[in-house]
Formats: sequence, C-alpha cells, structure tokens
Amino acid sequence: MAGQPQVFVLNQNTKRETGRKAQEGNITAAKAVADIIRTTLGPKSMLKMLLDAQGGIVLTNDGNAILREIDVAHPAAKAMIELSRTQDEEVGDGTTSVIILAGEMMHLAQPFIEKEVHPTVVVRGYMKALQDAVKILDEIAFPIDVNDRQSMMNIVTSCMGTKFAHRFGGIISELALDAVNCVTVDLGNGRKDIDVKKFAKVEKIPGGSIDDCRVLKGVMFAKDVVNPGRMARRIEKPRILLLDCPLEYKKGESQTNVEITKEEDWSVLLKMEEEWIEGVCAQIVALKPDLVVTEKGLSDLCMHYLTKAGISAIRRLRKTDNNRIARACGATIMNRVEECTEACIGTKAGLFKVEKVGDEYFSFVVDCEDPKACSIILRGASKDVLNEVERNLTDAIGVTRNVALEPKLLPGGGACEMAVSKALQDKADQIEGVEQWPYRAVAVGLEVIPRTLAQNCGINVIRTLTKLRAKHAEEGMLCTTGINGHTGEISNMKELGVWEPYAVKAQTLKTAVEAASMLLRIDDIVSGGKKKSGAAGPQGKSGPDEEVEVDSERAINE
Repeated sequence: MAGQPQVFVLNQNTKRETGRKAQEGNITAAKAVADIIRTTLGPKSMLKMLLDAQGGIVLTNDGNAILREIDVAHPAAKAMIELSRTQDEEVGDGTTSVIILAGEMMHLAQPFIEKEVHPTVVVRGYMKALQDAVKILDEIAFPIDVNDRQSMMNIVTSCMGTKFAHRFGGIISELALDAVNCVTVDLGNGRKDIDVKKFAKVEKIPGGSIDDCRVLKGVMFAKDVVNPGRMARRIEKPRILLLDCPLEYKKGESQTNVEITKEEDWSVLLKMEEEWIEGVCAQIVALKPDLVVTEKGLSDLCMHYLTKAGISAIRRLRKTDNNRIARACGATIMNRVEECTEACIGTKAGLFKVEKVGDEYFSFVVDCEDPKACSIILRGASKDVLNEVERNLTDAIGVTRNVALEPKLLPGGGACEMAVSKALQDKADQIEGVEQWPYRAVAVGLEVIPRTLAQNCGINVIRTLTKLRAKHAEEGMLCTTGINGHTGEISNMKELGVWEPYAVKAQTLKTAVEAASMLLRIDDIVSGGKKKSGAAGPQGKSGPDEEVEVDSERAINE
C-alpha cells in the first residue's frame, strides 16, 4: 500500500540472497570447488602446490589435502570442502571423486531451477535415483577372499595407481597390508576390530631410500634409555614393566612450606625421601623386569638404584606410545608400583634395542609374538616426499581396512559408474511425472568420472565416451569395461585387475547425492551484519571484531 513506511527487519549491513539467486550462487560455488581438483583424478593426474599458513609447501594430488589448505569465503563452497573431509574420515579414499560427483549433480540441477521446477521435486528425483543406484551396486559387487594376499595386493595397488607413490611399485601396498593384518583383532561372530589410528603409528625419518620402509613386528619410539652409558641398550627376550606414575619423590601440588626447628630434621626429611624412592625401586626390582618404561618423571636416585640392579629405564613416554607397547608385548600399564604383579609384566617381545637412525636415537621393541600394534617406518629423500608418501599410505591403509571389514569389490576405471548410469537410464522410463528428469540427470551425472579420467589422459573425450556407452549398451549391467587411466583406451577392468572396494564407491555416491540435495534446498543466504561485540565503528563502519561480509558472486578466493 502506498504511503506505508519501509520497514527493515534485518540489520542494514546484512547481505541477503533469496530464491533463485541463492540457488544459482550455490551451484556456481559447488562447480568452482569441483573445478579446482578435477585435474587430480586418475593415474595421469596433475599435482597441486600449495603454501600453507606457516609458509610451508604442500605438494599433493590428494583431494582432501588440497581442499584442507584452501581458504574459501562462500558458505556452499565450505560445505563442499567438508564432504571430502567426511569421505577421508569414513573410508580414507575417494576424496576427489566425491567432490567432482557432487559438483556435477549441482551443475545438472541448474536447468531444472531455471525452468521453475521446485527444488524439492528435484531432490525427490535425486533420492529415488540414489536408492536405486545403491541397489545396482549391490548387484554388481562380488565377494573376495580377504586371506588371499595376492588379490588383496592387486586391489590396494590399483587404488594406489592414482597416487604419487605408485611409482615405488608394490612397497606401499605391502606396508598397508602388513599394518592392517597386524592390528586386526577378531571379536568372534565374524566381526573384526581394526583400529589403525591408535595402534599403527607412522614414523617419518628423512634420509635413506624408499626401499628401507618397513612394518615392524612391534613398536618404535624416539627415546633413549635414561642412563645411556651404564644401562643395557640391547636386551633379548626382555621382561617389560609399563608404568603411568612418577618414579621420583612426590612434589607438592602447589607451593609447600615445611618448618624445621632442628638442623637434624632437614637430614631426616631428605633421608625419608631417599628411603621412599629406595622402597619403590625395591618393589620394582623384586619383579625382575629388564626394562621399565614410565610416562612420568624418573629421578637421578631412582636411576642409580635401577642401574645397580641392571634394569634399563625410559621416562616421559607419550601415552599413545605406551598403549602401543602394552598391546605389542602383552604388558598391563600400572598406575601404582605397589599394585604391580607378575601378570603385569610383558614377556611377548623378542628384542629391545636402541639404535641411532639419522640424527636421533630410537628405541625398538620388536620381534613380538602376535603383536596387535605396529610402527611403520617411512624413509625418503626429503620431508615433502615423506609427507606425500604418508598421505598415500594412509589412503592405502583405509582401502585395506574397508576390504577387510566388507570384502566386496567393484570394477574401477569408471566401469562401475557407467554400469549404474546405464541401469538408471533404463529404469527412468518407469518413473512417472516430473521426477523422471532429475532421475535421468543422476544417470548422466555419473558419467563425469569416466569423462574426467579421459580428459586427464588428453584423448578425444567424446569419441571415447561414445564407444564406452555402446559397449555398456551391448553387454548390459555386468559389463566391466572402463577407461584405462594410463593410455586412455577403453579396456576390460577385469583383465587389467583394476578394482575398487564396495565401501568406498557406495560412500562416494551417497555423500555426493545427499550433499547436492541438501545444497539445492537452500533458498536463503544471510551473510555478514552480525557483530561479535560492541557497536559499529565511526560513521557506521564495521569495527575490527565484525564478521566479514561474504559476497557469493565472488564464490571463491582465487
């Protein structure tokens, strides 16, 4: 109505985008993030060089490592970056594919938004397609024997084919396989517990060659014995006692005042401390351990008594390292010396030794009987190479773990995506109403993986994809033809031995489609405006504590 005053509900500094503009902004942002890492998919992938906040260089083609270092302003772009992190935490591989797929799903939704199709209709079509796609994956997947080492090696090696470390041959795959086999605990009823994060520690030591990498049958840590000159540095079949208490006289929690009236009392006080330490050492010596490891401090006097008894000691060890030693040698970590018994002593280790590697001394507890914890030693020319090899190894361990927990495989090289795409397009005719078009869009979107593989090989994309579609149309759903990432030709993945774990593929598909559906349902973006504290600065300008206004047209800081 005319004459009514204009009312500002939101703060005037606030930038608000609604409806179509917000959706288009989100689609642009998602596409921009996908374009950043599109070239890092496949064996012929390019590397990205990034400067991190500390000024160090990150050289990698791992999708998650790249996006972790990139600073973006647009909220939808931030949501996309979270996807690769989720993927990395859940299954450890497929971080690049998930972003490319989600970006493509967003891109294919743009024509529907422009034709005024309601986003919820698009999302409904997407979710229907996702349900059917997962069912199709279940049908295509085939089981594998986890105990067959050669076939497990082939799977891990094919997943490593896209990484920097694949030029080192099968060494990374062997490390991953040995590490996972080492930490696997059978819980019965066909269930397994594989805690790689806690019990498989990667130790990076610059120098040496990549062939010196190995998985220890035990653990290592960067500590030397307390008294290197007089304590044994090599003990065979050691009896190991692990403690989580200080082997020194208890100090007061805060400032402690003691009043002494006679001079003799001072010597009595010192004598009491010495006697207490002597008593503790006597209790330890009674158990006849060869090695005592404590997470806390160890006094000089205690060191003297232990040296006299011929016991080696290590102090101030990390809790995580102590847990690994306990698991490797069968010891129990004790919180009080008084409660230690014969049962707490670890006897499963074959050898304790201290060696100098590079510039530092490292202690090794190795040759354990059935260790359920291990250390992986990585050697390499430089720190950057080691960091990249570690990232690749983490992915390889993730893949091995997924196959061990869910032993089902799918063909790689885009064959599985093409098979699902073809099956979805055949099913789309049975779907009624407008939802049929978004359903078809998911089928078309899945072709982005083989298409990107072909692009990164530098071959004629249209001709190759047409050949691939024709092959899948002929052979139906069980066709295992995909793109050979090295040559760009279409080949049978079964003959090439390129497989991918079912868990990774299913997670990639679910994450990408669900994230695209979530972003499409956003119809309002309110940014900037809200101050953290205090009023705006002079002339209404925002003060230093104010949040930065985000311009979604600029989608991403290049």
